[in-house]
Amino acid sequence: MPKVNTVPSQSLDIPLERDVFLRTLIRELSGTLQDVVGLEEASGFVSVVGQRMGEWIDQTYREALQVERMDIHQVSNTLVDLKARINGDFTLDSSSEEKLMLSNTRCPFEDKVEGRPSMCMMTSNVFGTIAAENLGYAKVELKKTIANGDGCCQVAVHLRPTAEAQSCEGREYFGDADPD
Repeated sequence: MPKVNTVPSQSLDIPLERDVFLRTLIRELSGTLQDVVGLEEASGFVSVVGQRMGEWIDQTYREALQVERMDIHQVSNTLVDLKARINGDFTLDSSSEEKLMLSNTRCPFEDKVEGRPSMCMMTSNVFGTIAAENLGYAKVELKKTIANGDGCCQVAVHLRPTAEAQSCEGREYFGDADPD
């Protein structure tokens, strides 16, 4: 007869808590989507969720700031702050009326994002939705991503449909605000 372990489950050293569970759940959902429908379609599904999250986060910050629309400085501060609140490590590298450049050394999904580039659509859509809803236009270019093994993220948020923005790969977002 096999030996029965009488150690209570609660005392076992198992790295399982809500945050790890939810990050793993999202990883497995995105991985299943990538495997079943392909990367492009999986990115599309994650994009829809990202847009809804972006709308919710945008509204939350606008209410907290007590503004109808955020200006470029409030938008850039919001993008950095929201990532910090969810354990990302984004910084604003440069800012102009045409483009925000951000970098990141720690993904909120941590190691769960590795090999799951569709999860980066959360960042693209949250950033793009917030920028476009407040400033009228955004095109988010994911220059480097931790998910793709780059070791860091470099994200350009183009705020005007300039020649540079039009020539880069990325997703465009449009809002009600006048971009000029």
